[in-house]
Order: sequence, then C-alpha cells, then structure tokens
Amino acid sequence: MRTNKVKETGIPRHILITAWAIALGAIAPMLDSTMVNIAVSQLTKDFHTTLSTIQWAITGYILALAIAVPVSGWLMNQFNSKKVFIGAVIAFGVISLLIGVSWDISSFIFFRLLQGFSAGVITTLMFTLLVKTTGQEYLGRVMAIVSTPMIFGPILGPILGGFIVQVASWPWIFFINVFVVLISAPLMIRKIPNYEPFNKESKLDLFGIIVLSIMSIALIYGITKAADYATFNNQETILWIGIGLASALLYPVYNRIKMNQTVLPLNLFTHKNFAASSAGLFFANIAIMGPLLILPLFFQTFRHFTAIETAVALIPQGVGMLITRPFIGKMIDSIGAKYVLIVSLFLSLIGSIPFIFITDHTSMIWISVILFIRGASVGGISLPLMSEAYNGLGNKQLPEAGVGINIIENLGSSFGSAIIATAVATAIQGLHPSIANQLQAYHIGFLIAAIILALIFIPGLFLTNKKKVHPL
Repeated sequence: MRTNKVKETGIPRHILITAWAIALGAIAPMLDSTMVNIAVSQLTKDFHTTLSTIQWAITGYILALAIAVPVSGWLMNQFNSKKVFIGAVIAFGVISLLIGVSWDISSFIFFRLLQGFSAGVITTLMFTLLVKTTGQEYLGRVMAIVSTPMIFGPILGPILGGFIVQVASWPWIFFINVFVVLISAPLMIRKIPNYEPFNKESKLDLFGIIVLSIMSIALIYGITKAADYATFNNQETILWIGIGLASALLYPVYNRIKMNQTVLPLNLFTHKNFAASSAGLFFANIAIMGPLLILPLFFQTFRHFTAIETAVALIPQGVGMLITRPFIGKMIDSIGAKYVLIVSLFLSLIGSIPFIFITDHTSMIWISVILFIRGASVGGISLPLMSEAYNGLGNKQLPEAGVGINIIENLGSSFGSAIIATAVATAIQGLHPSIANQLQAYHIGFLIAAIILALIFIPGLFLTNKKKVHPL
C-alpha cells in the first residue's frame, strides 16, 4: 500500500523528494568553492601571472555572487522559480566548461565572475524555495537535508581538489562540475514542481539593487584588502568600507521614500524572528568562517601538513556536522529553534575554547575530538537561525527575506575571515618571530571567534520555542 510519508523522517514523500532535488542543484557550487583554492599555485604557473592577479578570480567570484543576491529576489517575483533555479544550475555547468578551457588569465577571471553570479542565484533561491515547499511544520528537518551539500563541500572539496591537481590538472576541477550538472539537471527538471511568481506586481527596483550591490561589493572588498594588508588601517580598506557604509546609510533613506516597496523592504526587520535570526546569522558566520580559515594554516604552519593532509585532519569536523544534522532538524521541529540554538552554543564553546590553548605538540587525537564536537554543534547554530528567519512571513515576503539573509551571511563570512586573519597577522607582526609567539597569535584568533560565538546567546533569547501539549 502506497503512502505519502517517509517513515524515518515523518516528512511527506513529495516534500522530501523536492528537497533532495533542490539540494542536488547546490552540490556543484559548494564543491567548486572549496576546490579552487587548492589550484592557486598551478594556476599562477600555467597563466604565467602573479598571485595577486589570481586572487581576483577568487575575490571576483565572491563579489559577483554578492551582486546576484538582490537580483535573485526580483527574478523570483517575476518568473517561475523552478526555471530560474535550473537555468542557473545549467549556466553554472556551462560556465565551468568555459573556465576549464580558458586561454589566458583575463578569460579565466571573466568566466569566474559569470560563475559567481550564477552561484549567487542558486544559493539565494535554494533556501527560499525550500521554505515555500515545506512550510513551518517540517522546515527544520528539511532544512537539515537540503543543506547537506554545504557539508560535503568542506569535507570532500579540498581532498578531491588536491587529488585532481596532483593526478590530472586544474581544468578538471571545473570539468567535474559539468558531470555533476549533467546528472542533477534532468532529476531537477522531473522532481522540482513549478512555482508561480511570488509577486508579479512588483517592479524591478533597479536603484535598490544597485545600492545594495555597491554596499556588498564595497564592504566585502574593503574587508578583503584589510586581510591582505593585515590591518584595517590602510587607504584602500578605509576608502571601500567608507563607500560601503555610505551606501548602507543611503538605503534606509531610499527605502523610507519608497515606503518599503524595495528589493529588500526594511520593515522585514520589524518581525522579531527575522531581526533576531539576522543578527545571529551575522555573528555565526564570523565565528564559524573565521576559524575555518586559520585552522588549515595552523596545521600547515605548525604540523607541516600538505594540503591533502590538512583536508584529512579537518574531516572529524565535517563528520560531526553530518551525523548530528538530521537529529538537529527533528529537534527544531519538535521543541523549537531557541532551545536547540542555546544547547548547541554551549557545545560549540566546548569545541572552540580548547583551541585558545592548542600547541604544536597537542595530540592529533585530542584535536580530532574537539573538531568533532565543534562540527557536531555548528549545525545546531546555523539551522535554527536559518529556519527561524522565515517564521511568520507571508509568501510575498519570502524572496525579500532570502535577499536579506544572503546579504547578511555573505557580509558575516567576509568579516569573519578578514577580522580573524587580520588579528592573527597583526599579532605575528608585533611579536618576536618564534613558534611560541606565532602560536600566541593564533590563540588570539581563536579567542575572538569564541567571544563572537558567545554573543549569539543574545539574539538567541528572542527566538521562539514550541511547547508540547501532553494529553491528560
């Protein structure tokens, strides 16, 4: 006898199938973003260029992704989101092929910009379509499922990228995306339902898109330059962050004049859940992404690990994320986001504070245990905040909420990487060059991450909880 339920999860089968189909679309961008860094050295040699030029292919990808976010909100309002999503995934595969056959550094950077834009559309639509498909009842569990590719990226990406670079050549890092898309696109076409435009009456808010794009680009680029200079006190950082802040101040004025008829209506932040989740996600991306940058450097600097050895050393963190994710999703749907977040924050601090005292002689077994605890708790921070952000919003508000959340996450990730990298680099420059002093600099970076992690308790207190009613 057929049933529309999946016994293991209690999620209707059609919702589960749609969620997995949407998740397939995210696999290629998630793998690509973690593999390409492995190939930087080979790219520099093959294109006979400098490291700073190659960095534009990485920075440009991030900036193009940031531009795509506000544009994606308008696309969801005007068109069938299924076609937009699948079109972006196919475009990502085609552009990956073009990157692999790039004839010089200029074409390589240009195609990476296009690839970043398509990735921005994919990531923005992914969570919005998930919320639209599931509703609040199953959101935690389904969010855990659909975000699985985000875990496989950090686990498999560096290992796969290192293996490809060693046994083949850098173009295959991009060609592999083509195979992933060839497999996923037909499945998505068959399994993802059509979505009516969210708000056909909305007009293209070109000025709002431009202001938000300039804000994101300027802030992210300025922060990136701070990491390059190992200080925020440099002309480029001050200039670009100044432009970003000016745009950030201009947008509320424009939004007020337009009476919230903009690509990102600021009255969204009057919803307690959305405002608290946005603040929490900003802090979470700083606290999570910052250590992800300096942990590999720690292994390579003090343990002299190769790129692949470093990727293997980080696997316990990914395994912890993978194992606990389904359980976390069930708990969010059962008891609510608030308690899941608070418990996860305590566990995450247990998995983060020991890194403040780590040395070059600390046992790898002990490090692996701590990484596993940290990984196991990370999903319990991001998933409750993400699912809670959409709680109580109407259908017409979902695209705008998706735009807001993605901008906040992108800025948080950039701030996290830059602030912690800059803190470590500045500390190293200010200390006498020795192993002990370099370790002290890394300890400062881990301390900053732990402090910011603790700050998430504040917005966490404003999240909702679900009280179960027990029959008498």
